[in-house]
Amino acid sequence: MKILAITLSLVISLTVFSQNNNNHLNLNSSKLAVDGYDLTTYFTKNKAVEGSKKYTTTYKGAVYRFVSSENKNLFDKNPTYYLPQYGGWCAYAMGEKNEEVGINPESFLITNNQLFLFYKTYFNDTKEKWNKDPKNLKSKADINWKNRTKKNTNHEEITFTYARHRCIYIIAIPIL
Repeated sequence: MKILAITLSLVISLTVFSQNNNNHLNLNSSKLAVDGYDLTTYFTKNKAVEGSKKYTTTYKGAVYRFVSSENKNLFDKNPTYYLPQYGGWCAYAMGEKNEEVGINPESFLITNNQLFLFYKTYFNDTKEKWNKDPKNLKSKADINWKNRTKKNTNHEEITFTYARHRCIYIIAIPIL
């Protein structure tokens, strides 16, 4: 009985440890990032291009698509270089309102080798708003994003601590 309880607690602990922290990323229900657009083409062609299901990779729990195996290899060699700022959420909304707002993958800027994505509809183009005060909005967005991702990390630690105490409690019952 002790062995079963210890094994169970190890399995639960490993499951909690192995979960990827992608709570803060802008992903669809299939964990697809940037609506399936190829992140490398933003940098190599200064263009938004939809990726193919044929060329995919997973990085930190998020799925990324590419137009070719060459682009997939570029990303795989240095994924952090190509990742969008603020988890793929609208840069303007992160800076102006500290909100996670969806994006239009075709509305983007590359500044200092960083990819910024924006929300855009027929009547609302947040990239235009960003361009009116990019330095201030970026500074605010950086602070807001840092605080958001810090909160997510703390939440996971609390969840793990709770799960670990439950395991100890489960182990204690058969031992007593």
